Amino acid sequence: MLFSACSNHTYAPALYHQDIAYQPKPASFDSAKTANYLSGGMNYYTDQTWSDLLISGQLNYSRGHVFKNANLAYGVFGVAGDYERGDAGLPPNNFKDKFFGAVGGRISANLFTSYERMDFRYLGFEMAYSHEFGAYSDFRNYIYTQPGYRADTRTDLVTLGLTTEIIFHNQNNVQIEHGIRGFLGGTFGPNPLSNTNYISQDLTPTFFRTIFPKVSYFINVKNFFGVAEIGSAIFVRAGYKF
Repeated sequence: MLFSACSNHTYAPALYHQDIAYQPKPASFDSAKTANYLSGGMNYYTDQTWSDLLISGQLNYSRGHVFKNANLAYGVFGVAGDYERGDAGLPPNNFKDKFFGAVGGRISANLFTSYERMDFRYLGFEMAYSHEFGAYSDFRNYIYTQPGYRADTRTDLVTLGLTTEIIFHNQNNVQIEHGIRGFLGGTFGPNPLSNTNYISQDLTPTFFRTIFPKVSYFINVKNFFGVAEIGSAIFVRAGYKF
């Protein structure tokens, strides 16, 4: 409501707070200490003003390792999606939808300790880089020059945060695994919206606007796995381990 009162609309990068995703890694009780993970999924979320919808499909490939009391994973991803306007609006933002795409890479690592059939990955980090392209990023560059509109024109995002996770296998079947991970981090770099929408905010709301949480659930059955993530979006995907 505050955004609408101040300007006609606010536009942020398509993958703002959406570039981080769970990267599977072998557990200490897995027979293979290195594995490849290929997955595809769908992501649903709203823009920063909760008025427009972004829908995207994502393809991920990563490689994970388990060492003595440590894990490492790294990979690449591609995104194709659609930015859908919630209302007709007035020119120049009276469009129905605009395509966006992105490519990027991720890396994550953690320390863990084992308890019977569980690994407690008590401290880890996750980092993602993404580059956006397409009609929606072109539109933000244009709308940024128009009076009464606010836009973050960045197409390159770097997000970094801390993680904690537990992963365990079923009591009678080591090939069925479950994991629950928490993430807390933020996107780095200059944000043009910080000098307009949020200039009057003090440290506390500014901190919680920049830092965002995400919770992930992971299940692996033999060579197949699935991931469901909830934060500022709903992201589900399924994949194959080899």
